[in-house]
Amino acid sequence: MLLWARERAREAGLRSVSSGTGSALRLLAASVDAKAVAEIGTGTGVSGIHLLHGMRPDGVLTTVDPEPEHQQFARQAFRACGFASNRARFIPGRALDVLPRLADAGYDLVFCDGDRQEVMEYLAESLRLLRPGGLVVFEGVFANGRTVGSGPQPTEVLRQRELLRAVRESQELVPSLLPVGDGLLCAVKR
Repeated sequence: MLLWARERAREAGLRSVSSGTGSALRLLAASVDAKAVAEIGTGTGVSGIHLLHGMRPDGVLTTVDPEPEHQQFARQAFRACGFASNRARFIPGRALDVLPRLADAGYDLVFCDGDRQEVMEYLAESLRLLRPGGLVVFEGVFANGRTVGSGPQPTEVLRQRELLRAVRESQELVPSLLPVGDGLLCAVKR
């Protein structure tokens, strides 16, 4: 089913998380015994499948994406993997419009794989959403090697650098950068 979801992503012109990133997501969800996970960027469900496999059997994935069509692919993929329909809550819309409506300290893990221009806002919302001991995870922080490259960079890369600096300097977070996929920035909320 992962291959089917990856193929739907390719057809839609979306990037999906690598197998290594997926394995790390599954491990991270299991490590916090995740019952409630928020995902920014449903895509076609590749990352969601990995997260659901790592979550508790009664866990619920709340996934936000501006494209309802992509969420339909994810819904099909989750069902084909054998996940009950009540294991995922699909919310169509822009993440910054939806996240403020989610419960404070109600999540064990927040996975951010949305608009790269909005990562600092995602960080602020994640800190509000996470319980103490919860994890925030950002995908793609290496920006295909451009994050560490020198010379002028697009705004997206500058925002990634700003995110890395903010997480590193935060007294509220214990961070680690995992070199899987295109870089996975993880941080535990104290």
